[in-house]
Formats: sequence, C-alpha cells, structure tokens
Amino acid sequence: MSNKVSIDGMADAVMKALTEYSEAATTDVKKAVRKAGNLVRRETSQGAPSDRGKYAKSWSTKTSGETATSVEVTVYSRMPGLPHLLEYGHAKRGGGRTAARPHIAPAEQAGEKQLVSDIERALRK
Repeated sequence: MSNKVSIDGMADAVMKALTEYSEAATTDVKKAVRKAGNLVRRETSQGAPSDRGKYAKSWSTKTSGETATSVEVTVYSRMPGLPHLLEYGHAKRGGGRTAARPHIAPAEQAGEKQLVSDIERALRK
C-alpha cells in the first residue's frame, strides 16, 4: 500500500496524510465526548437520591457548542439549585445540616475515565 512520491511532492503527501489523520481523530474524539456525556447523565440519574424519582429523571444532556474541531456536551438537571444542595448538603430551617449525598462527582469521575480510555483507544487505531 505504499505510494511512490517524488521529492517535490513529499510535503503535499505528508500534509494530506496528516489532514486525513486529524479528521479521523476529531470524529473519534467527538464521538467519545458524546458517549462520556451520556454515561455521566446515566450514572448521575442512577445514583441520585430519590423520593419519588422526579429528581433522578430530571437529568439530561445537550450539545452546548460544536465546531469543526471540538464539541462541548453539558449534563444538567432541569431542577436548578437542587443538585448542589443534595451533593453537598445544606442547612436545615431549625438548625443543623442535612447529610451530603454525593452522586454527581462519582458519575463525573466515571465519565472522565471512560473518555480518556475511549480517546486513547481511538488514537491507537
């Protein structure tokens, strides 16, 4: 599968190969970011404290921004403020504090771990 390239065309051939690799890598990295975002959403929902399940079902993902070379995925709850109160605990009306119920940080760590492994795997192929 080797192509013969003249000395004059060497720079063009190298640039073409690098461009093809860059485009393939960008596609794979974008796919890995979306996959990690979905994992974080799923893990957060599963680990969320639930009374009636409304809070756990409130988690969603959206693509916040995308360019030719990057993608930004946001995982969020449709119940603003509540995730922070549950994750870190809060003061009670009559005094004292509620216990923290970490469910976002472990999901974030799992998503980060998967993202790194998926990107490494994609760049090796």
